Amino acid sequence: MTAYAPRRPPRHETRGFRGLPHHLLRWGPESDDPLLFLHGYADAAATFQFVADELPEDLPVAAIDWRGFGHSARAPGGCYWFPEYYADLECFIEALCPRRPARLVGHSMGANVAMIYAGVRPSRVRALVNLEGFGLPRVTPDQAPARIEKWLDQLRENAEFGDYDDLAQLAARIVKRNPRLPRERAGYVAACWSAPKEGGGVRLLADPAHRLVNPYLYRREEMEACWRRIEAPVLLVLGDRSELVARLGLEGGIETFRPLVAKLRIEHVAGAGHMLHHEEPRAVARLIESFLGNA
Repeated sequence: MTAYAPRRPPRHETRGFRGLPHHLLRWGPESDDPLLFLHGYADAAATFQFVADELPEDLPVAAIDWRGFGHSARAPGGCYWFPEYYADLECFIEALCPRRPARLVGHSMGANVAMIYAGVRPSRVRALVNLEGFGLPRVTPDQAPARIEKWLDQLRENAEFGDYDDLAQLAARIVKRNPRLPRERAGYVAACWSAPKEGGGVRLLADPAHRLVNPYLYRREEMEACWRRIEAPVLLVLGDRSELVARLGLEGGIETFRPLVAKLRIEHVAGAGHMLHHEEPRAVARLIESFLGNA
């Protein structure tokens, strides 16, 4: 497998946020106003490398591994309640973008966190790029007993993300799940997502506790109330082959967002699915660059 060679190798840092060491990457010049990338579930900051390679070299960029993902520390007790990410993001912004409201680019889970935060703290976000962050479908209260029961049952199990014989096996698995991804990028993603395991092979870096179902129901009405308060311009980017859009149906449709987000622009990336920043990084980078302008 041909290895992907980064054009702009990142600088690595470890910073403490809310009592946990977090892994941070930077591209471009040092700045207290970087473009801040927020990765999705089971991903890592390092896979934004493909997009960073396509952005202007003079644009300062930073990306952070969320708690329990990549090389950031795991949460004590394996508790990953979603509001923790809002508080983490506030710390990221205060530390990395202290002088001006932040410019955020989030994918999937990271985009959902950014959208909520931008509505709760509208003065702290001046531009937001949402890569396939649509929220979750609505639920009804009668789903609560089964959800809590499932969570209790899962606490008795040993949740695991899975181990692999080597990086090649993991890369092959990634390609099988996403055949649009070039093999050299799949190998790079595999290396970003894993670490050597004692005794041989590789293990995914994500904390298995992330696999536990959330015992609290997702209340979409509350999320939408936050979205209505967003003051920053928002670019919503969809892959035109997105598996997530197809799975969410009407709840993930772009028409859901039009009446909720005041300054909304919507773009599609041809030939890309949900992992559009892996599949079509040049197209994603051009949209980000065009949207940000002088923001």
